[in-house]
Amino acid sequence: MGSYLLRRLGYTTLVMFGVMTLVFLLFQGLGDPSRLIVGQQADQATQENIRKELYLDQPLWKQFLYYLNDVSPIGVHTRAEISEKGLKGLFVGGDTKVGLKWPYLRRSYQSKRPVGEILMDALPGTLVLTLAAMVFASVSGIALGVLASLQFRKWPDQIIQFFSVTGISAPSFFTGIIIAFLFGFVWSGFTGLPMTGSLYAVDPIDGRYIQWRNLILPALTLGIRPLAIISQLTRGAMLDVLDQDYIRTARGKGLSRSRIIFRHALPNALNPVITAVTGWFAELLAGAFFVEFIFGWQGIGKVTVEALEKLDFPVLMGSILLTAFFFTVTNLLADLLYRVADPRVKLR
Repeated sequence: MGSYLLRRLGYTTLVMFGVMTLVFLLFQGLGDPSRLIVGQQADQATQENIRKELYLDQPLWKQFLYYLNDVSPIGVHTRAEISEKGLKGLFVGGDTKVGLKWPYLRRSYQSKRPVGEILMDALPGTLVLTLAAMVFASVSGIALGVLASLQFRKWPDQIIQFFSVTGISAPSFFTGIIIAFLFGFVWSGFTGLPMTGSLYAVDPIDGRYIQWRNLILPALTLGIRPLAIISQLTRGAMLDVLDQDYIRTARGKGLSRSRIIFRHALPNALNPVITAVTGWFAELLAGAFFVEFIFGWQGIGKVTVEALEKLDFPVLMGSILLTAFFFTVTNLLADLLYRVADPRVKLR
C-alpha cells in the first residue's frame, strides 16, 4: 500500500509538471501582457517595467523556470520577492530562501488581485455545486439502476432506459438553458426557483447569507448526465451479479429478497459505480464551467469564462492548473476506494 501511494504520488507529480509545461507553452505569445494590463495607451517605460516584473525580458527557458518556481509548492525566492508577492509558507535561509509554500499563480491583469485569492474565493461555490450534483446523481442513479435490474425488460426498466439514453445524449449547456428557462422563468411562480443566483446572497440588514434554493437548478442540470451513466452501470452490474451462483444459493437458503439485494448483490455490484462516481466528480468540476455561467453561479467556471472574455491569462492558467490538480487527486481516490470496496483488488 505504501509503495503504491509513493508511485502514484510520483505519477501525479509528473502529470502536474506536464500540465504546467503545456499551460506555459499554450499561453506564450497570446498578446502583450503589458498592454492587456494598462491598455493600449501605456507609455514605453510603464510597459518595460511590467515586462520586467513578469520576466518577459528574459529568454523563454528562463521564463519557464521562473514560472515553475512560482507555481510549485517548493520554491526558491528572495526576501524581497516573498514580501512583494505575498508568498505564504515556511521559508528558511538568508536573503535567498528555500520554502514550502502555497503556489503563487501570479496576479490578475484586470483586478490586480492574486490569482490564488480569486480562485479560492470561487472554489467553495464550485465544490458545493459539484458535491450536490454528485450526491443527487449517485443516490438517484443507484436507486434507478437497482429498480431497472429488478424489473428487467418490464415497463419500469424500459422507461428508465429511455431517460438514461436521453440524459447521456443531452449536453449540459443545452440542458441548462432548457431547465433555467422552464423552471426558473416560465414556471417560477410555481417552483419558486430563480433563473440565476449564487450560493450567497446579500441582505442590507443581515449581510451575507446562504441561499440554498439557488443550488437546486444548477445541481440538477449538472447531475443529469452522471445520473444516467450511473444508473446504466448499476443496472448492468446488478444483472451480472444476480446471475451468480452465490445469489442462487442465497435464494435457496430462503433469505429475504431485500437481504439478498442489499447485503449480497449490491455491494458486489458497486465497484464500477464507485469508479464512475469518483471519475465523474472530476468531470463535473470541469463541466461546471458553462453551467455556472448559465445560472450565474459564482464559482471557478464563471470566473474562468469571465477571464476568457477579458483575456485575463493568469486567471485562465490558474484555473486550468487547479482543475488538473483535482483530476489527478480524484483519480488516486478512485483507485483507493476501489480497493476498499473490493479487498480482492490488488494495488500495484
